[in-house]
Amino acid sequence: MSTSASPAVDAASQAGRTAVSILVAISFCHLLNDMMQSLLPALYPMLKSSYHLTFGQVGLLTFTFQFTASLLQPLVGAMADRSPRPYSLAVGMGFTLVGLVLLAFAGSFALLLFAAALIGTGSSVFHPESSRVARMASGGKHGLAQSVFQVGGNFGTSAGPLLAAFIVLPHGQSSVAWFSLAALLGMFVLFQVGHWYKAHGITRLKAAGAARGSGPPRRHVIAVITVLLALIFSKYVYLSSITSYYTFYLIGHFHVSVRSAQLHLFLFLASAAVGGFIGGPLGDRLGAKYIIWGSILGVLPFTLLLPYANLFWTAVLTIPIGLILSSAFPAIVVYAQDLMPGRTGTVAGLFFGLAFGMGSVGAAVLGKLADDIGIDRIYQICAFLPLIGLLAALLPNVHKTHTASAAPQPSAG
Repeated sequence: MSTSASPAVDAASQAGRTAVSILVAISFCHLLNDMMQSLLPALYPMLKSSYHLTFGQVGLLTFTFQFTASLLQPLVGAMADRSPRPYSLAVGMGFTLVGLVLLAFAGSFALLLFAAALIGTGSSVFHPESSRVARMASGGKHGLAQSVFQVGGNFGTSAGPLLAAFIVLPHGQSSVAWFSLAALLGMFVLFQVGHWYKAHGITRLKAAGAARGSGPPRRHVIAVITVLLALIFSKYVYLSSITSYYTFYLIGHFHVSVRSAQLHLFLFLASAAVGGFIGGPLGDRLGAKYIIWGSILGVLPFTLLLPYANLFWTAVLTIPIGLILSSAFPAIVVYAQDLMPGRTGTVAGLFFGLAFGMGSVGAAVLGKLADDIGIDRIYQICAFLPLIGLLAALLPNVHKTHTASAAPQPSAG
């Protein structure tokens, strides 16, 4: 009897162990991926001056990158759920590599848009698949795994302004080509992750999905997903106002240098990286709903004060804004994946894709508004976006429900 049960027991034990080396590898590649992608918005002041761009054209660059990234992500995630492709992560990094080289030597605004589209395509493959890998490697610690995965990307994003300030600005646009070496390193690491994905990861995800059973009714899922998307809108439109236009706000409002503005942006992005790491483990312990609620609504006092602060307090206020606002996303992804068992890739693609998509639309609209009413007014308007966080009160306690239903599983073996 014990012999016949051993394969199931082994699958369960494998699914219950956290593959730390895989989490570290995927987080490291997320750092490389988002570091390279963050070079594009970090270059905006230089590109605006060199190509005589309007704020509307800057917004269009962000729109092209983020819309391309968002368009394919749900499709990539759904395809991975049906037919896993372990080596697609390395292929996605290849798109980013080509986009970087083109960005370094683009001679026109049209080529800048094409480079942005290629970088976005790389992102559309990387994010849903790597989120699936994080879930595979989690060993049941889903919030922790998503946070470890997410923190790599957040630190990579925060490094973009530093790299722009100390490497690209002094050496010119063509120096972006050197970062293709980081893309090659990422492709090598992701190829090794693909080996583990093929040999162990798919089995782990199937075993964990079988243990969870079926999810709630479809009507219930649609209602909850709608609320989560509204919260994603609030978070990413506000984040877009910072990542795309914060440097221009600092330069125009406080008359700081481009390098100083990049360092201030780094301060915000580094805070966001720390916040993204904290949110997942707290969600495992307290429940994702409460982290979502506290993150999006809790940032409101700081966003309301920001447009009226001096330079010192502007820098200070961006720290809690980054910390609090960014703690929501890992919790949102885990919450939705718990809500829809067996649809890990679909959920990751949907939420990463819509995060990029809403950010792209927000960037384009905010850029046009900035041309019309001024950049200062933009921050006064965006300060009220976190009020949408009140909708989190409508979310059920999925974390508690799944924990309770999963509790008897270990003793059943």
